[in-house]
Order: sequence, then structure tokens, then C-alpha cells
Amino acid sequence: MLDAAFFVRWMTAAAAVIDREADRLTELDSPIGDADHGRNMQRGFTAVVKMVEAEPPETPGAVLTAAGRQLISSVGGASGPLYGTMLRRAGKALGEAPQVSVQELRSGLAAGVDAVGKLGGSAPGDKTMLDALVPGVEALATSFDAAAEAAEQGAVATVPMQARKGRASYLGERSIGHQDPGATSSALLFAALAEVAK
Repeated sequence: MLDAAFFVRWMTAAAAVIDREADRLTELDSPIGDADHGRNMQRGFTAVVKMVEAEPPETPGAVLTAAGRQLISSVGGASGPLYGTMLRRAGKALGEAPQVSVQELRSGLAAGVDAVGKLGGSAPGDKTMLDALVPGVEALATSFDAAAEAAEQGAVATVPMQARKGRASYLGERSIGHQDPGATSSALLFAALAEVAK
């Protein structure tokens, strides 16, 4: 079973991996976005870690809800509302249980991913964060490592796609050949999850 401390470790690990990969995320964002995805995500997750360290939430759901709220208020562009919505919705789905199972986490994240799709009007194949999130959540039924691998493969699979949603969609065919930064940062979240589960 996973307690609030596990979720705090997950957010801390996510902040660390995003910090390490911030330049790469911004590099991926340069040709098809605003060239600020790495910095925005870095700022947002740094704020999340400060918040959960200052006042550690007492339940898994509360950790995700608080993290989502923090991302919405501190991350610019589309990333803040999308990531924030996902985590808040997942946190709400987990409710006030002091511990949750991996299956409950998967169900909560699935609800969060569904909310992201509705908010962005997007689906897998549109070259968005959903291309990593959906396979990642599905593979969580197998293991944390399988989820990280599936999300990473999903992110890499965005390279040959033409963007149909988001800023990159304005580029039309010129969006082909670039890995989606949102899918890449989403895969990093699953990588962080697998790391703290070890």
C-alpha cells in the first residue's frame, strides 16, 4: 500500500528529474512550441516540493490535489492547467484514504488523464502529453517499471506524428519529426514513480 510519504517522494523525484532534463525539454519545445516547457515545469515542480515539505499533506489524495493546485498557480502556458488538472482530478479520485493500492493509484491517474483529454480536446495520436500518459497508466496494471517504459515509448512515438492539438498543431506538417515536449515530461513523471517504487 502507498501512503502520503510515498506520494511526497514521488513529487520530489519528479522535481529532480525535471530539473535534470529541463534543458532538453526546452530544446524539444523550441521548434514546435514557445521554448519554455523545461523552465515552466522546473518552476512548477520546485514550487510543489517546497509546498509539500513545508506542510506535508496527510493523505495520498491530498498530496496530488495540493500538487495540482500548485502547478496551476505557478506554471505558465498550457502545461500548468493540464498537469494541474490531471493531479487534482487523480487526488480527488483517491479521496481521503490514508493509504491506496497501486490499482487505486492507476484508477485515480486514469481519471486524471481522462480530465486532461477533455480539457485539451485531445486523444492519443494527436501528438500531446496523452501519447505518454495513456500507455503509462495502462501499463501500471503490470508494474511501475512497465509504466515508465510504456510512457517513454509513447513519447518517442510522437516523433513521426503530425500535431493535431496545441501550439504545435499550427505548424502542420512541420511538426513532424519532433518529439512532443509534453509527452516527454509526462514520461519523466512515470520514470520518477518507478524510481521511488524501487
